[in-house]
Amino acid sequence: MPRLLALVPYLLARPGIRIDDAARDFDVTPKQLRRDLELLWMCGLPGYGPGDLIDLSFEGETVTVTFDAGMNRPLRLTGGEATALLVALRALAETPGLLDTDAVRRALAKIESAAGQAQPSGVVVGLGVREGKATANTRGIVQQALRAGRALRIRYYTASRDEITERTVDPMRLLIVQAVGYLEAWCRRAEGVRLFRLDRIDDVRVLDERAAPPPTARPTDITDGVFSARPGQPVAELVLEPDARWVAEYYPCEELAELPGGRLRVRMRYGDEWWMARLVLSLGGDARVDNPPELAEAVRRRAADALARAGHLPSTLGQ
Repeated sequence: MPRLLALVPYLLARPGIRIDDAARDFDVTPKQLRRDLELLWMCGLPGYGPGDLIDLSFEGETVTVTFDAGMNRPLRLTGGEATALLVALRALAETPGLLDTDAVRRALAKIESAAGQAQPSGVVVGLGVREGKATANTRGIVQQALRAGRALRIRYYTASRDEITERTVDPMRLLIVQAVGYLEAWCRRAEGVRLFRLDRIDDVRVLDERAAPPPTARPTDITDGVFSARPGQPVAELVLEPDARWVAEYYPCEELAELPGGRLRVRMRYGDEWWMARLVLSLGGDARVDNPPELAEAVRRRAADALARAGHLPSTLGQ
């Protein structure tokens, strides 16, 4: 319904727009947009005669509204919607390390103008992103290196392998993805572009040498988040008990299937077997690996190793 209400004024402002372009703006497929247009043909003013219904003109792959039935004004933001946008943009504008604050402030001004500066009473918010002192210090040093064009020496904790490594990196930019700060840099150890979470950098030093990412270094595409599926990555099929359903909301999943008893079957791509095994083990008995067999065996092996290491502990531990 919101899409249909927004579609007519959108098309009025863009006569002759290509259907593919309109579908992209509304984040739907061209097939779905055509279905929406066919539905609009049956909407209009009371009486619902030939002169009362919305009329659209199709010419090849373009569309034009020839009768709008009064639906000629764009939808306005509600007070709650305006407040949510303003809070998010103001928090973004105050986020440390954000490079293009001018663009955010311009967007703020436009939203405030469009919403009539809607600010419902009773809403109290804290602006900015909260981070620990150590992470804030790390961010400051990284920003200093970026401004000076210097390389960095970092000690980094890799959660997927549960290890700490020393690396020399050539900083490229600072990123904020889903409220988490990252340093994107050319890692000389891995010989590739890598994203380093700021809160996992245990130590950082600015070096005297210049930062020199090779010409082949390209920014990471974070359109779909930090983790992006790549061809050839293994796929895990897990059955989650009700208490572990949060996994499907927290991590990218390709397929979801409801099972009896509130259980859920999911398919997840992963880049590191050790990380996926740790995730399954952390869920205790609330997750079962159906595929691949090598992942199930890795989980069994690591669980057996953990039990063997804990064999010397008193039997009353944890009771």
